[in-house]
Amino acid sequence: MVRRPTSEDRFSFGLWTVGWPGIDPFGAATRPLLDPWEYAGRLAELGAWGITFHDDDVFAFDADEATRDARVARLSAATEAAGLVIEMVTTNTFTHPVFKDGALTSNDRSVRRFALRKVLRAVDLAAAVGATTFVMWGGREGAEYDGSKDLLAAFDRYREGIDTVAGYIRSQGYDLRIALEPKPNEPRGDILLPTVGHALALIAELEHGDIVGLNPETGHEQMANLNYTHALGQALWSGKLFHLDLNGQRGLKYDQDLVFGHGDLMSAFFTVDLIENGFPGHPDGPRYTGPRHFDYKPSRTEHLPGVWESAAACMSTYILLAEKAARYRADPRVTEAMTYAGVLDLAEPTLAPGETATDLLAHDDGFDPAKAAERDFGFVRLHQLAVEHLLG
Repeated sequence: MVRRPTSEDRFSFGLWTVGWPGIDPFGAATRPLLDPWEYAGRLAELGAWGITFHDDDVFAFDADEATRDARVARLSAATEAAGLVIEMVTTNTFTHPVFKDGALTSNDRSVRRFALRKVLRAVDLAAAVGATTFVMWGGREGAEYDGSKDLLAAFDRYREGIDTVAGYIRSQGYDLRIALEPKPNEPRGDILLPTVGHALALIAELEHGDIVGLNPETGHEQMANLNYTHALGQALWSGKLFHLDLNGQRGLKYDQDLVFGHGDLMSAFFTVDLIENGFPGHPDGPRYTGPRHFDYKPSRTEHLPGVWESAAACMSTYILLAEKAARYRADPRVTEAMTYAGVLDLAEPTLAPGETATDLLAHDDGFDPAKAAERDFGFVRLHQLAVEHLLG
């Protein structure tokens, strides 16, 4: 029996997840589209803690100011009545045809200026509803043809756009941080920030990079055949894991957005283990303390009851994996296997205190490569213990 989620779990859902009516490039909607506030109460009943949304999830792209204000007010009232928080807001710069060549990096300067205004207004909205994270996914910032972009200028414009938004947040005194969301492709053939590593490199070039971090998504890293847990680990190591998106993905496919754990379950186990338990050799090391946010889509084969079942499944799977990961870490056999494998030894610096490269070259420590090559690390046994905890 899986325990019921509580607010302490800090589970949150994007309105575009449970609100997806099943439209895809090959088919029309398979279920009705509800108003955004109609999802709040049901999510709260299931045990969710918070919600997130794009600006265009709440009001139409061309809505006037009065309509925007009225719809945001109604959503805010519904979330407050349901006991939910609005923890993150983002903006949609990918659906409307005007963004077909990008937003902040469009070849058309007038589009870039329009996009930047839209993003800045969404920042104002995020601050007004009490969000603490503003996610920026550049889904159209890219190309299908290598000759279609001056890449030097594209990265200049990307940096200019993000720094403008971050500087605006500072100037307004907003309690907001920006989280960039990498993705390798889809909808563009190649997106400019395809992975966590690419995004970190861009952040390092920003004037206001200290308030810009990452929002890595399971499927986005795995679409590039990369390890999501490693991506989270590098983001934590860099002090840049500001938010995250959890879902399921099965390899090099389109962005499947499956229920969390319904893709690579072993990867999901180690993802939860890292989020909940931190790095094994560093009990006082960096930890993720933000929301456990689900960015998935209920299968278009499901009607509304299936939408709620899928949302509950995301939370239940996370809870089950967290419980199993806790038992895995507490298992003395795992501690013994980690010790045998040298997992905990990796935390010891390679150089001694005060030792220099010159000192290292002056001593060989009596090291015998042939003898060292005989070492057995026992990684298979350690991994099998994880499998046994996951299955048993």
